[in-house]
Amino acid sequence: MTLLYQPKPRTVVMCDFAGYVAPEMVKVRPVVVIAKHRHNRRLVTVVPLSTTEPDQLADHHHELSVNPLPDKPHTSCWAKCDMVATVALARLDRYQVGRNQFVTPEVSAADFAAIRTGVASALNLTDN
Repeated sequence: MTLLYQPKPRTVVMCDFAGYVAPEMVKVRPVVVIAKHRHNRRLVTVVPLSTTEPDQLADHHHELSVNPLPDKPHTSCWAKCDMVATVALARLDRYQVGRNQFVTPEVSAADFAAIRTGVASALNLTDN
């Protein structure tokens, strides 16, 4: 099922990146919503999450202080801020934790601020 509403920023949902081309994201993975689209209610901007530590750490990688994935609380979780994407709501769904149980976790305010900083760094939007 797809989402029929724009999730608010900080919300973690699942995104199906089918149709993208490697080395882009090409599978279903958790993402954090960083912005609702201003003019199109069927789009949001997201940053993918991963439980795999990057090979080489950079300013655009952020390890979350608390893993927001409810079925993996003791696993490190990384925001891949260099893989920011604007996607249709049709690609999104809630996070499934059981057969018929869905949740919409959120990242902390501090982690969200760090993710936004990582996106700015990845897009070379910082004043440094």
